[in-house]
Amino acid sequence: MPTVKINRRLLNRDKLEAEITAEAVRVFAECGYEGTSIATVAENAGLSKQNLMYYFPTKQALYQRVLDEVLDEWLARMESLADADQDPREVLRAYVQAKLKFSRENPWASRVYAMEVISGAPLYGDQIQSRVVPLVRKDIEVFEQWISAGKMAPVNATHLLFAIWAMTQSYADFSAQMALVLNRKQLTKKDFDDAEKVIVDMVLAAISVQSCDGAP
Repeated sequence: MPTVKINRRLLNRDKLEAEITAEAVRVFAECGYEGTSIATVAENAGLSKQNLMYYFPTKQALYQRVLDEVLDEWLARMESLADADQDPREVLRAYVQAKLKFSRENPWASRVYAMEVISGAPLYGDQIQSRVVPLVRKDIEVFEQWISAGKMAPVNATHLLFAIWAMTQSYADFSAQMALVLNRKQLTKKDFDDAEKVIVDMVLAAISVQSCDGAP
């Protein structure tokens, strides 16, 4: 019976922390790190400041959790790239789809991460260096194996990833500008579907192996 009570308490804690971070990510995205206060996040989450600080003792701890969750999501998608036995076209197609889905479903999270990076990653640079860089290098090794095997054109794999990141994440980070250009309040699912087709076509064209007569 004590075990049941402990498990229930842990479940309740996880649920409450998830609710807190869900509010925090929106406030951090709208106000930036410096402009965000624990009191505001607590009020939005329906908690007292003291209650919130029981779970997250400092603003930096809360910010760290928010960025950890963003990075966990992105790294999970990047890990799917590192499989030399798969077809690079299908792997990259799925990667673009997953990145755009994240931008559509989690725009606030993407913006928080972008704001941190744009400012020079003063509070999260070590995590990016230790977690992102090794995985990027692993993915690049797989790309180079595909190139050596003739499965993929000899492109600069690093800049290919940079281009995919820029294209997909912009649909979260700059969605307001895109919506204005499209004369609507916000981007629709069709906009994301259209973006997916264009981006996938561009990426697959970039990696397409040409035959001797120039045909793909």
